[in-house]
Amino acid sequence: MSSGSASTASTAGGTTTSADGTTSSSFWRNNSRTIPGRPTTVTNRIGSGRTIGAGSSGGSSSFQDYQDSVSDAWDLGDDEFCIISGVVDTRISKRASQTAALNVIKTHKSGTGGSVSKPQTSVHLDTQELSTGPATNPIEQQQSGGGDAHVEAELRIESLDIQSQSQQQQHQQHQQQQQQQQQSSNDGVGYAHDQRLRQRFHAYPGRPQLLKLSSNVASKDVECESKYEKFSNILEAPLLNLIALKELSWSGVPRKMRAVTWRLLSGYLPTSLERRQTVLERKRVDYRKLVQQYFDADSRDESQQDTYRQIHIDVPRMNPHVALFQQKLVQEMFERILFIWAIRHPASGYVQGINDLVTPFFIVFLQEAVGPDKDLEQCQLSDLSIEQRDIIESDSFWCLSKFLDCIQDNYIFAQLGIQAKVNQLKELIQRIDGTLHRHLQMHGVDYLQFSFRWMNNLLTRELPLYCTIRLWDTYLAESDGFAVFQLYVCAAFLLHWREQLLQEKDFQGLMLLLQNLPTHNWMDSHIGVLVAEAFRLKFTYADAPKHLEAKS
Repeated sequence: MSSGSASTASTAGGTTTSADGTTSSSFWRNNSRTIPGRPTTVTNRIGSGRTIGAGSSGGSSSFQDYQDSVSDAWDLGDDEFCIISGVVDTRISKRASQTAALNVIKTHKSGTGGSVSKPQTSVHLDTQELSTGPATNPIEQQQSGGGDAHVEAELRIESLDIQSQSQQQQHQQHQQQQQQQQQSSNDGVGYAHDQRLRQRFHAYPGRPQLLKLSSNVASKDVECESKYEKFSNILEAPLLNLIALKELSWSGVPRKMRAVTWRLLSGYLPTSLERRQTVLERKRVDYRKLVQQYFDADSRDESQQDTYRQIHIDVPRMNPHVALFQQKLVQEMFERILFIWAIRHPASGYVQGINDLVTPFFIVFLQEAVGPDKDLEQCQLSDLSIEQRDIIESDSFWCLSKFLDCIQDNYIFAQLGIQAKVNQLKELIQRIDGTLHRHLQMHGVDYLQFSFRWMNNLLTRELPLYCTIRLWDTYLAESDGFAVFQLYVCAAFLLHWREQLLQEKDFQGLMLLLQNLPTHNWMDSHIGVLVAEAFRLKFTYADAPKHLEAKS
């Protein structure tokens, strides 16, 4: 059978059917496979042959799939092209179809020689050549005397279109191979980077995590406009609804509103809007008076001198691999905050580890002073005014004092509060996961050996700094104080590493893992999961006090 006879079969109502079953009068309309904005088959995107909107076997379809299929609706920049795809009776002239075919050839020739941004074929049509009225279509031209020449021209266009489709598939396969190669290369670089980080962490025992300060690293989970609006409505109310603020802050506070929110949640600021500025000014003046009275005093007694000596030793060793904390002005601020806190709390005095608890407050208020988009790793405190530095220091001191009020027993003589919480953690894990508990006991690992630091430093040495700040959003939002909730956070944190711990078969391997947990890649989303699991454990076990009673 000749090609002409194969391409033209029986006619019905002026419509000719080609060999592949496509109606010639609607050839260009029905074969617009990659017209932007039109739902396409999911094969090119996720490997399945299901058409968007067709419905799955279960009767439901994914809106995300549909959204992906039309995500390129405005990539081509041809508004009239999108309009054409929605018109039912569109007729395209012979000149337009030939121009489109030539554009297809030109596009693919240029695409094969260089990089192709998209596998779709761009076909630009002149709007003057399109009409929705009773224009002459290619079939009518054939019947009126165009004859075999027009049939051959249309066959050439069909052939070109088939070739373009095969080239599309080749481009897609080539692009997928490039993406796979790039992904494997990135994985190799990431693995090497992780190895370097691990080696670096071991250089600082007790500080396994690189405390990145860059705001670009932090997750954007809580940075949504709707949450900004909710926080603004609560914070700008004449009389603050503290319960509503705690409920909203429990899942994370936006970075731009974190400083004022932390002041309110810690109890440093009053709930009355008109009194806040007055209280702030008065408390900052009070702090400067405390500095003059205690820190700048001409003489100190022996106990005060011993306290200052210990602080002076600890502060430079705090975060030694972060340049910000090695600045002299920063270290002097930390020394004053810690010394005055120790003098004002004689029952506990200064305890190693409290210096780490100043850091989150300092970072939050420093970020407020320099701006939410400023990179703190490169920040020089000398660039700030004296007034700005005084505000950061005084607010850090007062918020730290309020924050530690509910865990005072952690820092009294012999730190009895921490010892009690370690024992509670041991009994809690024994009830939740007996297998993990027996594994630790069998290899001689005592809970005090790893969880004491968790309780003493509130996980600040186990997590990246931005994750600690996110965790403290939840701590400050706990209605009854975070002392009880901290126990369940530690339990959830330990259970998170269950599989890795069970794979370790000796004491040394277990302790190395527990003291250097691989959390350097954690983001805000990981903390969200952690506190959610801690809340589940608290809800399940807090009202069942038997699990906290020591067995006789």
